[in-house]
Amino acid sequence: MRSAAAIENFLEMMSAERGAAENTLASYARDLESVAEFLAARGVRLPDAASSDIRAYLDEMASQGFAATSQARRLSALRQFFRFLFTEGFRQDDPTGILDAPKKERPLPKIMSEDAVGRLLDRAKLEADEPDAAPGADTLRATRLHALIETLYATGMRVSELVSLPVTVARSDHRFLLIRGKGAKERMVPLSMTARQSMTRYLGLRDAQPGSEANPWLFPAFSESGHLARQVFARELKLLAARAGISSAKVSPHVLRHAFASHLLQNGADLRAVQQLLGHSDISTTQIYTHVLEERLHQLVAKHHPLAD
Repeated sequence: MRSAAAIENFLEMMSAERGAAENTLASYARDLESVAEFLAARGVRLPDAASSDIRAYLDEMASQGFAATSQARRLSALRQFFRFLFTEGFRQDDPTGILDAPKKERPLPKIMSEDAVGRLLDRAKLEADEPDAAPGADTLRATRLHALIETLYATGMRVSELVSLPVTVARSDHRFLLIRGKGAKERMVPLSMTARQSMTRYLGLRDAQPGSEANPWLFPAFSESGHLARQVFARELKLLAARAGISSAKVSPHVLRHAFASHLLQNGADLRAVQQLLGHSDISTTQIYTHVLEERLHQLVAKHHPLAD
């Protein structure tokens, strides 16, 4: 069967039997025609391709700098195509069956240096002590922001976990917070001295607000949820970073969570302990920070190995 005819038959099936949208059909057509053109130069028709032919095509994509996601999309289209040929009896095998999808590289997390985090915390404390240091700020908002940042960096909790903390958690024991994370799993995280101090100061101001006793959230707000929206916190954090002389593009609540984990590892913490503090169910998720461990080990060898020089 000619490549063009096989592709046309496949697209007709996708349209008639699966109701594929026009954009989907056009995407399949582009992907399959690209493979067919490559194979034609090797003297192979697309319907007759072997696993080695398809692997050669994916290798060519990689050599041209195509991302793993693009390679995986082309392979997915080919899987659908050859499954169709097999089902319809045009082939007795599926050459894509033994091919693995290209592994997507997990991007390294954005990380702030310890110095940058220190400057951010210093600025937050300054504005909590002197609200006039921030344009349009008031004592409650500045103190709340200081408590949020200190708590986030001290615990590494997710921003959604932070803004939705019940006030009872903060009152029970300031040395630790009980966090309800993903899948309703609970974990205990310790609070630093500075985080406890900022929390105590904020709680005093919060409790003095009219109607605060009726709101169950630690960070109440006039919102549908009743607590501070994570987007509001993220916006206030970026504005604070700008006032601290730090690029706001490099700062977010999630970046502070990454900083918490990375700085712990840089200073000798165990990866398993960091996993528990972050609330990761699988150690593989925490292993995105292993580049920090690798750098620390490299420095250790460079400093102490007798032949390092």
